[in-house]
Amino acid sequence: MRAIKPYSQADLKKVINELATTFGDRIHLSQIVREQHGGGDDSYGNLPPDAVIYPFSTEEVAQIVTLCNRYKIPVIPFGAGSSVEGHLLAVKGGISIDLSEMNQVIEINAADMDCRVQAGVTREQLNTALRYDGLFFPIDPGANASIGGMASTQASGTNAVKYGTMKDAVIGLTAVVASGEIIKTGSRARKSSAGYDLTQLLVGSEGTLAVITEVQLRLHPVPEIIKAAVCSFDTVAAAVDTVINARQTAIPMARIELLNSLQMQACIQYSKLEGFEAKPTLFIEFNGTEKSVAEQINLFKDISGEFGGSKFKWAETTEQRNLLWSARHHAYHATQQLQAKSKVLTTDVCVPISKLAKSILQAEQDAEASGLQCTIVGHVGDGNYHLLIVMDPTSRDQVEQAKQLSSQVVNTALNLGGTCTGEHGIGLGKKEFLKLEHARSIEIMKTIKMALDPKNIMNPGKIFDL
Repeated sequence: MRAIKPYSQADLKKVINELATTFGDRIHLSQIVREQHGGGDDSYGNLPPDAVIYPFSTEEVAQIVTLCNRYKIPVIPFGAGSSVEGHLLAVKGGISIDLSEMNQVIEINAADMDCRVQAGVTREQLNTALRYDGLFFPIDPGANASIGGMASTQASGTNAVKYGTMKDAVIGLTAVVASGEIIKTGSRARKSSAGYDLTQLLVGSEGTLAVITEVQLRLHPVPEIIKAAVCSFDTVAAAVDTVINARQTAIPMARIELLNSLQMQACIQYSKLEGFEAKPTLFIEFNGTEKSVAEQINLFKDISGEFGGSKFKWAETTEQRNLLWSARHHAYHATQQLQAKSKVLTTDVCVPISKLAKSILQAEQDAEASGLQCTIVGHVGDGNYHLLIVMDPTSRDQVEQAKQLSSQVVNTALNLGGTCTGEHGIGLGKKEFLKLEHARSIEIMKTIKMALDPKNIMNPGKIFDL
């Protein structure tokens, strides 16, 4: 893949020289820094930008974007670099705006359970800042992603079954649009009927409409009691049926994650887990008051027992829970270790909960037929799961097989009334599937894009092509 640049080297030099008067050594042109910003945790290769700039404020971001817009130079927002759908590749060249230095927690409003942070604040950093207020930020995609990046990709994660996704957490934004204008959306009110909801428009826009620089977030009280456990099953179908029945019984689980046999084997090896079996396994967490948690656990035990669930292995202390969920969060890297010098192609589908068993079982059959090693891990409480496809990136046959298998999984999900991406976004990798899912409404998306970004400088080439 080669970057197709819609601007001249002379114009790029003008922009960099003018910005150098403000940013000085915060502009980086070296190959190694540019390559670090030319890709994420994905299998789409690397297309480095022409320069990387580290702003300290919204006003500095506006200065960069204003100048880039004048000369039609693309800008690519960069958070923690953990995206997995090719969001960071500079397919049309341009300047990467690295927001990691914008990492201040601006305010915490404990009484109203909200806060405002700069986009470069990471989720772990925020929860550390909240620890003395009895509050926490629940959205947990696994990686220590930046809040701005999580808003841009509409991230969710292990807590989504109870606390929702970034669309539920974000109540307001500060952002810089393509003209360089700074806009503020939303408010600190818990609800509003005032005009178009620009906050929700920008959440999930993947940097194609604006650069998000500050985020107003809804927070939650730390639960009185938190208990986590694992429960294994003889088949994936039994585990999934347990999840479906638990959801239909309205048990308010905080987290419920599924790992298939191969994924458990990989996690046991990678995270050196002791006392676990390489069988389809549910990772579950309950929280609330002592009485409510006890009721949740008893109900769930009854349901899991009906489907042959094993005895629960409990993790009650913070250290035990952290170890358990750390193993779950390392599932991607554990899968990658199954084959030397491999890459992992990640699918990210979400289906109606009643269709979950059919979708996952079909994915397992397709994976077995492909001959590739594949693990499954999923936020199954809300119908979202990932088939992780291990491949040799130097083997053209394996790469094509992996792409074909990914397409099969997505097409199955779409046929069952689902979506091609539950939380990772479209980026480069899912553009063709977006056409299948949304058909003619993509033209409306393009109209909005061109209204806000007529020169197509905001992360061009992502979500759809103009």
